[in-house]
Amino acid sequence: MQQQRKKIVTKVASALAGVAAIAGGILVAHSQAMPDRIKFPEGFEKGVLYQTVNRADIKQFRELYTSKSSVDAVRSGKDAPSGTVLTLVQYAAKTDDKGVPVRGADGNFVKGNVVGYAVMEKRAGWGATIPAAWRNGDWEYAAFMGDKTPNQKANANTKGCFDCHLPHAGQDFVISLAGLKGTALGAAQRPSGPGTVAVAEFLFGPEKVSVKAGQTITWTNIDSSPHQVTLQASSEFRSPVMLKGQSTSIQFNNEGTYGYICGLHPGMKGEIVVTK
Repeated sequence: MQQQRKKIVTKVASALAGVAAIAGGILVAHSQAMPDRIKFPEGFEKGVLYQTVNRADIKQFRELYTSKSSVDAVRSGKDAPSGTVLTLVQYAAKTDDKGVPVRGADGNFVKGNVVGYAVMEKRAGWGATIPAAWRNGDWEYAAFMGDKTPNQKANANTKGCFDCHLPHAGQDFVISLAGLKGTALGAAQRPSGPGTVAVAEFLFGPEKVSVKAGQTITWTNIDSSPHQVTLQASSEFRSPVMLKGQSTSIQFNNEGTYGYICGLHPGMKGEIVVTK
């Protein structure tokens, strides 16, 4: 009798463990993005090319496409409708013998081979599977290799995509919304003068600045993309995320050399040298 009870208890415990495992799996599935729901958008190039971007920091030229119906909806004052797919094509920029991207007559980088695709897609209800702290409405993200197969490494950490787009909640989380609406501004005014750094075309300019102890450095973002100043030191400092036209300032009181990067785009680097 005792042996029979033991078997029953063991079976119940195993069943409960199985239920817990299934429940745990459901919780995990609903606490992260699921890029596998996004399929490669074949035929995207038949839609509207609404914006191009020069990425000097990683030597890429980029094109953004979507459907005419999504463009029409946004340009009529609505949010992008459910079913909208934005496709970003990443080309390696052609470079000269010094490794500097070559520009065409239009001022854009000359495009070489396709190195990858980034896709953001909006479907009603998709946001319910994303943690509220970094949810982007009903948008989700996926990356693909140059041959259109899923980029497994990038898709394992799509949270970075949500983090980058989160500051744009007021514009439906679409960084390129101005281009999509057809209201993109021309070149923003580049700041100049002592202690000023412009953030433009995914570069800090100038990349190296020398100041006296006690002076302040001000960074101004004139890119359409958000940026963030992150000091690389034992005590790391991160500025608030800067949208286009916004600035951040830091006073440097101690001598030394301070390297920094963009917290959202680590390929962007700069240096501050502080002397007496």
